[in-house]
Amino acid sequence: MTPEERLERAGIPLPQVNEPVANYVMAAGTGSLLFLSGHGAFDGGRPVHTGRLGEELSTEEGRLAAETVMLNLLATVRAELGTLSAVARVVKVVVFVSSTPAFTEQHVVANGATDLLVHAFGEEVGRPSRSAIGVAALPLGFAVEIEAVLETTQG
Repeated sequence: MTPEERLERAGIPLPQVNEPVANYVMAAGTGSLLFLSGHGAFDGGRPVHTGRLGEELSTEEGRLAAETVMLNLLATVRAELGTLSAVARVVKVVVFVSSTPAFTEQHVVANGATDLLVHAFGEEVGRPSRSAIGVAALPLGFAVEIEAVLETTQG
């Protein structure tokens, strides 16, 4: 079963690809590596899941935000590679969480993203090395921003 089929079977559609909001590309490849720029959560071209964890948002809302961001990131991957099946390994994921100084569950929020990867690709391909970092603010007021490095079968 392909990653797209696994997501579809779970009732999880990939969103439309979003354009960069500044002067950068959403993905850049070199050799067999694909570097994904920081992605936020968009729905129909509009930012969603905004606010700070520990202030306006709960940990569970943060998990949902991270999952939504990862879906946006996977939409970019599919647009770049033609299929998610071209992902040989999710190498590294960095999850930035807009949070108050007292909030310490960034790692739990980040599970929303990595749980989705494991569901789509399986443990061997989809379970990455990962960092979860609390920050004071993110562009457009996003609660979560995610960047990633993938190994592909292309290149």
